[in-house]
Amino acid sequence: MKKKNIGSFFDSWLREEGIYEETTAVAIKRVLARQLEAAMKAQNVSKAEMARRMQTSRAALDRLLDPDNEAVTLATLQKAAGAVGREIRLELI
Repeated sequence: MKKKNIGSFFDSWLREEGIYEETTAVAIKRVLARQLEAAMKAQNVSKAEMARRMQTSRAALDRLLDPDNEAVTLATLQKAAGAVGREIRLELI
């Protein structure tokens, strides 16, 4: 038997637990980190070159690309996206 609207139930459960916003933010950060790595790979951009483009250190870039590091600002993500010719577009729903 296939359950209908399972995603809606999960979102509701996260809200009830008071962790919806935190969980969503972590998921978005992980997706963006993976997309940045994919863009770097597609363009043959090394980490050293990416750090240079962002005018930051290699260590800061490593923290940005770490999907488990939640301490990354939107401004840093936008800067990284711009360094590979992309932009971040968020949509409120």
